[in-house]
Formats: sequence, structure tokens, C-alpha cells
Amino acid sequence: MIYLVIPCYNEQEVLADTNRKLLAMLVEIPVESRILYVDDGSTDNTWNIIQTLLQEKQETICGIRLAHNVGHQSALWAGMETCINRAEAIITIDADLQDDIRVIPRMVQDYLSGTDVVYGVRRERKTDTVFKRFTAQAFYWFMALMGCDTVYNHADFRLLSHRVAKALLCYQERNLYLRGLVPLLGFRTRKEYYNRQPRLMGTTKYSVRKMLALAFEGITSFSTRPVRLILFVGLFFIFVSVGVISWAIYSRMVGRTVEGWTSLLVSVWFLSGVLLVAIGIVGEYIGKIYMETKRRPRYTIMEKIFSILLLLSVSLNINSAEYLSMSEAIRMAQANSYEAMVARLSLMSQYWSYRSFRAELLPAVNMRSEE
Repeated sequence: MIYLVIPCYNEQEVLADTNRKLLAMLVEIPVESRILYVDDGSTDNTWNIIQTLLQEKQETICGIRLAHNVGHQSALWAGMETCINRAEAIITIDADLQDDIRVIPRMVQDYLSGTDVVYGVRRERKTDTVFKRFTAQAFYWFMALMGCDTVYNHADFRLLSHRVAKALLCYQERNLYLRGLVPLLGFRTRKEYYNRQPRLMGTTKYSVRKMLALAFEGITSFSTRPVRLILFVGLFFIFVSVGVISWAIYSRMVGRTVEGWTSLLVSVWFLSGVLLVAIGIVGEYIGKIYMETKRRPRYTIMEKIFSILLLLSVSLNINSAEYLSMSEAIRMAQANSYEAMVARLSLMSQYWSYRSFRAELLPAVNMRSEE
């Protein structure tokens, strides 16, 4: 079973259209699939829409609602942790579907061929503004300069096999940057290229401030080169200082009068700036150590919604054919075929305890029959 994990933050404008397109695309996938929506503390009608989508398509849709906004990366993490025990593979994609979902069937084929990680990579950035295109290219260049292993023009559109996702979730750090963590895992990888689509409705939730925060998170979370750079700068100034001191001693010995007021003032100010930058960078790393030692939860789930059939099939380890048979029984009940449904469920009661059957499923069936 493949799960699509979709983080949502105030996406009420696009969610219905996104769900319609995803359901149409899932027909092309030769593997049973589910869609898991993660409401990242939305303040609009996003969660109500997810509940409505679940009622319309119980066999395919599920969702979790986070108690407050924890950010895109942590929302993805919450979704993966929620479905890891049921998913053979996990695909992550943003709710606006600017990443081309027509690539997903190719990703699945790559996975079925033995690939563990399939990256969705943009061919070009024509849809970006000049500012965003320049900052993105500068970011990837600087990440490479800092020694970080990243995939150029790849965001968070990817497929992870079960073993890769499970290995990823073993990481305990709180400062998440998934684009840097996934390449660290290794495994067999492949890239699928696509053209990014313009956003049709709503507005982007990734402001310049959030993009800069994510870039800073990636640089400071995966590289110690800034600290080493400070060390080299310090060594350089020590070398220069030795030359200046030698020149000052020589000038003193030959009796020259050196007016040092200007040079001293400039040196104090310049070196004070260098020291403050160095202290700031070191302080950033100390701050990350401080946050890691707190071990705070990345998120808190406020609600979960799944169909009763999905929960029973997972808890009883029922295969796809048996799951579909149970689904057919529920459809019979919805068509008022009460006797036929009870007969079918009674035959399948061997898969769970009699107590569970009586306490959980039959009350729901009886409630339906009384209606």
C-alpha cells in the first residue's frame, strides 16, 4: 500500500480540486493507495473539508489534525510517522499540486523496479520570480560550498520506500531539514524530472521569511564549515597581526614616529565586528544543542479520522482482497442490504475476536439497520 502524505495549511481554496485530481491519478497506479492529509494547524476551513472528503471516499482518504502550526517539515514528519506501519512506500507532495502529479505513476514504477528513493526534480524555474530564482540558485551553490549533500532543484516531492522512511524516522533531531536528511540515508535513488505548474488558486504559504528560515536551518543543521571558516579567518588575522607587530617593532627600533590613533580605531572596530559575527555563529550552534537537549515533541495531534474498515484491516493484518470484501459489505449496508452484509461479516469474523466484533462493528451495523 502506498500513502500520499499531503501537508495542508490554510488550503481551503485548493483542497477539493487537489483531491479530485489525486483520486483520478491514483487509478493509474497498479498498487493500492491512500491519501493522508495533515492539517498543520489551519485557521480556515481546511479540516472541515478534509472530514467531508473522508465521508465521500472512506476507503481512500484519511487525515490528521495538528493542534497548532508546527511548520511544513514537521507536518511532513507527522504524516510519515502516522502511516509508517501501514505503508509500503510514502510519497510526499504539497497540497497546491504545483509539483506535477503525472510524475507519480513513474515514481511508483521506479519503486516497483527496486528503487528506494525517487526524487521529483524541477527541470527549470520559469514560473519563479527573478528574486526567487536567484535566491534559490544562490542557496544551492552555498549549500554545496558548505559541503551539504542536496539534490539540485528538489523540494519535498519524493517517494520513500518503507525501509527508507523507517530509517529516516529514526533520526531524533528537532531542527528538521528533510531535503538534507534524505540524501544522508543512502539506498538506491532515482530522479524524475518535471515542469512545475503555476498555482491555480489561493496564495503560497511559503513567505520570504519562511524560505530564509528554512535555508538557514539547512545550512546550520548540516555543516560545520562556518565554524571552521571562523577558525581560518582567525588564523589569517593572527598571521596579519604578526606582520603588523613586526613592522611596529621595526619602526620603533629605527626611531620612526608612528601615528597609531587612526589605525588603532579602525582595528578595534573591525576586529570587534569579526568577533561578534564569530560569536553569533557559534551561538547558533549552541542554540541548536540547547534545543536538542530539551527533546520537545515536534507536534501534537489533536484529532485523527480514519474509516472503521481501514482501522480493522490494519489491526488484523487483513490483505487487500479481504479489505475490499469488507468494503463491499459496508456498501451493501448503505444500500439497505442488511441481511447480506451481516452474513458476509459473520463469515469474516474469524479474523478478529468475537468481543471486538460485537463491541465495535455490530453496534454500527445495527445503528444503520435501525435507520
